[in-house]
Amino acid sequence: MIFLLCAGAVLYVMAGYPFLLALLARLWPKSIARARVDRTVSILLPVHNGEQWIEAKLKNLFALNYPRHLVEILVISDGSTDATGMITAGFPVRLIHIPKSGKAMALNRGMEVATGEILFFTDVRQQLDVEALRKLVDCFGDPSVGAATGELMIRAGETREEHDVGRYWKYEKWLRRRLSRVDSVLGATGCIYAMRRSLVRPMPPGTLLDDVHLPMQAFFAGYRIVMDEQALAFDLPTGFHTEFWRKVRTQAGVFQLIMEFPALLWPGTRMWLHFVSYKFGRLLLPYFVIGASVSAFFLPEPWVRPVVVAEILFYGLALINWWVPRESKWKRITSPPSLLVVLAAAALCAVSVLFVEPHRLWMQPTQADQDKPTMLPSSSTSISKPR
Repeated sequence: MIFLLCAGAVLYVMAGYPFLLALLARLWPKSIARARVDRTVSILLPVHNGEQWIEAKLKNLFALNYPRHLVEILVISDGSTDATGMITAGFPVRLIHIPKSGKAMALNRGMEVATGEILFFTDVRQQLDVEALRKLVDCFGDPSVGAATGELMIRAGETREEHDVGRYWKYEKWLRRRLSRVDSVLGATGCIYAMRRSLVRPMPPGTLLDDVHLPMQAFFAGYRIVMDEQALAFDLPTGFHTEFWRKVRTQAGVFQLIMEFPALLWPGTRMWLHFVSYKFGRLLLPYFVIGASVSAFFLPEPWVRPVVVAEILFYGLALINWWVPRESKWKRITSPPSLLVVLAAAALCAVSVLFVEPHRLWMQPTQADQDKPTMLPSSSTSISKPR
């Protein structure tokens, strides 16, 4: 019974729920009633020691196709000790200095002084398509929309592990697009999202997921959180080390989210089924995996032997995924087990947020990631875009 319950839960989280979500999105889709209305916009750009990217980012923001007189740009320097402030001073933006307090507190400070009807949140590293802001603002022509997020496009990786990270991100975006069609995505993409200013409230210190916490404020106010696939941001691929710890931080942030919005776990709340199946299910995934793996050895004959052999095969495929060439057709077989193991390991590590200070879960990119060029090619062929 333990094996059946645990194995069934794993299959539901990884395969059953995505199938159900796809079915719901196809049968009862919700559209977005976009409308072209020029609204005042405050762009909030928090940055800590971002001298490597800040000049290119600010040039990118000034190139956005949106009426310039309706936009204010707020750069919140979160205790930067490099040349971030000096570089920013060369642009007609508002520079706000605060002591090192973390991203959530930097955004809180920016939200205090922002004057725009729409708040647009972005990060220093990623470049934005020139139409990205226009596309997101148009979403607010629909009065039911409280927050809107764009789509992050990752360049095709040069290494096998970067390629695997890109495949995982495609899977995540597939889920988000369908959640948006059902009702609401369960959060936003941190480098490209917008909200009605009237809906934002300050975040608690140490908040790990501003891009989930803030949109959820709109959700519980009765609004939708939508995804616009035409509002694009671009980023360079990262290695497995950086991506794994990003996933640990994301999962730890879900623990915080549940404590802040416990109603997400109660039946009757909009999107309750989706949150429990998707976000909460991911948190429980390692325990289901462990339960199924251990209980398999205590199954009665004739089940114990084939199930244990299947388990060994499964974990073997996850292990050899590291050595399978990315062009190989076998990657379709080895990647799913590897993805499950990585998600389970990240969720297992994420529980540490209950015992350590949240800021310790913010991991800096590896040196290899930092050394990559800032500018992104314009050719769409170099972008890992899902079909």
